[in-house]
Amino acid sequence: MLTGLISSAVVTLDSIEIFNTHEWIAKPTVYFVCKGENGTVLPDVTEKGVVYSFKGEESWQPLTELESKKCKRCGFYEKDTIKSDDVYDEWEFCASDFKAPDGKYILFKEKELNVTFSCPECTSLPAASDTAPKKHDDGNRMHVAVVILISVLISTVTIIALVVAYKYWQRKKRQQDQARFLKLFEEGDEIEDELGLGTVI
Repeated sequence: MLTGLISSAVVTLDSIEIFNTHEWIAKPTVYFVCKGENGTVLPDVTEKGVVYSFKGEESWQPLTELESKKCKRCGFYEKDTIKSDDVYDEWEFCASDFKAPDGKYILFKEKELNVTFSCPECTSLPAASDTAPKKHDDGNRMHVAVVILISVLISTVTIIALVVAYKYWQRKKRQQDQARFLKLFEEGDEIEDELGLGTVI
């Protein structure tokens, strides 16, 4: 197959580890689905904290196909018997996510899951559209924004505290100066009284 003619590539699941299960009683039913496609149940994935590795030849593989210029909205979910299914992670899945030379892509979400996908053909596809929003980029931007906001708040509070402390110190100093000044006058009056100078005027 010529590289220039490839317009889509097959994606398989290399490994997955879930860090959390949302079902309390039954074993979890974990599945992968892209918007507008049928879901793929991962029958072996039933325990948290276990790394499940796959060959790419399992009956439920491949997971999906990615086109060269179009990303897909995909996610890992856990079936829920009572309410709507629980979300491990959802993101824009693009062929450009896969890095040469081995065509691997690692998806990690803290406290939820760690997944490795394989798509060797994806590295030879023309780059996927950069217009698709990337969830992990949004997460980084959000993190930076939160850090900046906290820094600004801390700086503002520190400046206000310093201004208040300075004003308080100025007021105390002024009160001490006034008290010292009044004390000087009182001492001056006492000296005048002792010398009898006050009655002369």
